[in-house]
Amino acid sequence: MSGVNKVILVGHLGKDPEIRYLEGNVSVASFPLATSETFNKDGRRVEQTEWHNIVLWRGLADVAVKYLSKGKLVYIEGKLRTRSYEDKEGVRRYTTEIVAESFNLLGRRSDFEPQSTQQTGSNGVSSSTDTKEQTVDFTENDEDNDGLPF
Repeated sequence: MSGVNKVILVGHLGKDPEIRYLEGNVSVASFPLATSETFNKDGRRVEQTEWHNIVLWRGLADVAVKYLSKGKLVYIEGKLRTRSYEDKEGVRRYTTEIVAESFNLLGRRSDFEPQSTQQTGSNGVSSSTDTKEQTVDFTENDEDNDGLPF
């Protein structure tokens, strides 16, 4: 039986996405994402924030750099990946990242739409005329993905 590696996060970007280009002009973007939860401890309200390292590849990275910026609220789906690397002193380090497969911008329309024009259609922005909130869905198109789980 195969396992499931699925992560769903809703949080705010800690800084603007950084993009770099690897061999073959493959783009990769990364940014920190903060998720917060509140709970009562001894009658006090306590907020706890967790930071996640988000990585996006290829076309999804290019779209993220165009639409995402520090402070934006975003819904991300992806998978966990732990990798190792050697630091400057030659010590092996480990890091865990969320490799995003899709993301949706959340919040008010003004948060991600130019002031003078409304974006619709092929750019992936869907809008509703009867609400002030809008969601943008960005999904990595995988031509090998036929919707089957195997």
